Amino acid sequence: MDRAQKTEFVAELNRTFSEVGVVVVTRNHGLTVAQSTALRGKMRDAGATYKVSKNKLAKIALDGTDYLSIGDLLTGPVGLASSIDPVAAAKVAVEFAKTNDKFEIVGGAMGATALDVAGVQALATLPSLDELRAKIVGLIVAPATKIATIAQAPAAQLARVLSAYAEKEAA
Repeated sequence: MDRAQKTEFVAELNRTFSEVGVVVVTRNHGLTVAQSTALRGKMRDAGATYKVSKNKLAKIALDGTDYLSIGDLLTGPVGLASSIDPVAAAKVAVEFAKTNDKFEIVGGAMGATALDVAGVQALATLPSLDELRAKIVGLIVAPATKIATIAQAPAAQLARVLSAYAEKEAA
């Protein structure tokens, strides 16, 4: 990388840190290209991103963001998983770490709140933002459905009674 590329990379990483809800720091001990591609695909499907960065450039990009606490975690071959949804990146990273022993979670941060490995794993067990929205919509729609069913029931009973009288008179 030349100086201009490094400057652009730091600016892009700083922008990412300013926009995301969570950053998970991972350590890679010899992931193959196929494994790394699979991880990036899973992250993309979940609405998250995964970047491998030089530690010095990542530390420079942390300046002016809420994620200064992860600066100490940036040693060795690390990757940064991030997402706007506070659960998505953590969930994918934890699932991938379970199936791959060359990939480990070091820690992370959710805004100014630093997370250790246990904190990232606890975050991964929470429902995602979309799941929470679906539950709220279900809770809102359920009473309306019940009201419609209750309001419709007397009319249906009246129709059955009239139908029975009509069949009785026709017979």
